[in-house]
Amino acid sequence: MRTRLLVGSLVLLLCWSDAAFAQRSGGMLRIFHRDNPASASILEETNASTVVAFMPIFNNLVMFDPAVAQNTDDSIVPDLAESWSWNDDRTELSFKLRRGVTWHDGVAFTSSDVECTFNLLTNRARNRLRANPRGAWFGNINFVQAPSDHEVTIHLNRPQPSLLPMLASGFTPIYPCHVLPSQMRMKPVGTGPFRLESFSQFDRIRLTRNPRYWKPDRPYLDAIEFSVVASRSTALLSFVAGRYDMTFPGDVSMTQLRDVRRQSSRVICEEAAMNNNTNLMLNRNAPPFDDPDIRRAVTLALDRQAFMDALEGGGVIGSHLQPPPEGRWGMPAEALAGMPGFDANPENNREAARELMRKAGYGPDKPLQLGILTRAVSLYRSPAAVLANQLREIFIEPTLDIVETVHWFTRLQRRDFALAIDTTGNAVDDPDQVFYETFSCRSERNYNNYCNPEIERLFEAQSSEFDVEKRRRLAWDIDARLLADSARLPLMWNRAATCWQPHVRGYVPQTNSSYNGFRFEDVWLDRR
Repeated sequence: MRTRLLVGSLVLLLCWSDAAFAQRSGGMLRIFHRDNPASASILEETNASTVVAFMPIFNNLVMFDPAVAQNTDDSIVPDLAESWSWNDDRTELSFKLRRGVTWHDGVAFTSSDVECTFNLLTNRARNRLRANPRGAWFGNINFVQAPSDHEVTIHLNRPQPSLLPMLASGFTPIYPCHVLPSQMRMKPVGTGPFRLESFSQFDRIRLTRNPRYWKPDRPYLDAIEFSVVASRSTALLSFVAGRYDMTFPGDVSMTQLRDVRRQSSRVICEEAAMNNNTNLMLNRNAPPFDDPDIRRAVTLALDRQAFMDALEGGGVIGSHLQPPPEGRWGMPAEALAGMPGFDANPENNREAARELMRKAGYGPDKPLQLGILTRAVSLYRSPAAVLANQLREIFIEPTLDIVETVHWFTRLQRRDFALAIDTTGNAVDDPDQVFYETFSCRSERNYNNYCNPEIERLFEAQSSEFDVEKRRRLAWDIDARLLADSARLPLMWNRAATCWQPHVRGYVPQTNSSYNGFRFEDVWLDRR
């Protein structure tokens, strides 16, 4: 009996030791990057190209647990804040901050840095951000107060349950007070697990381990290197050959996934919903789409199933909120069926669309000539080609206007387009982030300048509601109104894969965000 107990204890000890010491420190994670980030300033940028590469430099007040695939309120964990609490009427959110945290340049982190960050986000800072795409998220903040170096309270004008999830997004890092926003664009300073070693435009980004990180056993990696490779096929061939440890997250299409698996049985690939949708924007402030009949004609011409067929199963049909089960707020399929442009047989609608075009003076002998603005990334270009074919069915003759990423957002912000194919990533699976960022009259990211004060008044009602089911119904009503008004036309919600070599451990693809799982502090390399 005594011998069996000793043997059992030894087995348990060995199992515990294996689990405790499974993660190995050291090594460099090599990832190919899909394109050149416009800058390193996450607060000023709007795309995964910046967030994926530079999120490891920063911390948030709170974050979504990167080990949990679906982001929910229950998966929010402490980061720079050790704890948080609401007051009774849910208009004050208070945080206790960590002590002993330093910025990469050795300056101590305090509550003043949190104040400075929210002054930037609410346009109250002396040195303002060049662009503030998340300003619409935080319009409900009245002021931020720091009673001590390690306490801070966000005061709201009204209750807003979405505030904590928005603070957990990869788009909401805390910036230092003592570093100008202009420096953060090329030489960012953070408190995160990695420091910037170099940022060479159109070439590579290298991050190295922060030896003073406040988590003493993190990160496991010594470095991360992103190599910019413009051709996705070239990048994937190099990945299969072993030059890279990991693909750019969420950048492997379903067709490419099959090719990768045919070429290598060793690599690990996981398909996931991405919480981004390919959508069509109409410039409503300029001809021809200042005419509601022509906007309606385009809405009726769409065949959403054809977009998915052309991309070989890489998506799902939905509205402006990510559809279930990955999304927690989107309308079910039966609710969408009666919406304009969602008919299973698009030819039922196209004759009505052609009649609207004839009424506007167009026809087979006099097509409407216009360009489709699209980005030089296959996630954009492929749907643009499908759209062009569908528009030809209703007397529109389009050409593709393809621009590089560094110019893409400038063109959108100037509204220098008639039609634009965009891929809108929702940083947080929450109605507030979608409605306020994309459709608010004052939002910088309202690229097609949609403004409907009547619908916008409904945003606040759903935003203040803490009952989840009531809020979901309010959000569905708003969503249906936006679809009926052709505010922005969602074509499909994208699915894609991320692949990595078998020695890469600790990475979990997220199912309802393309922006929140890239701290990489828990990733390690097992080369045994």
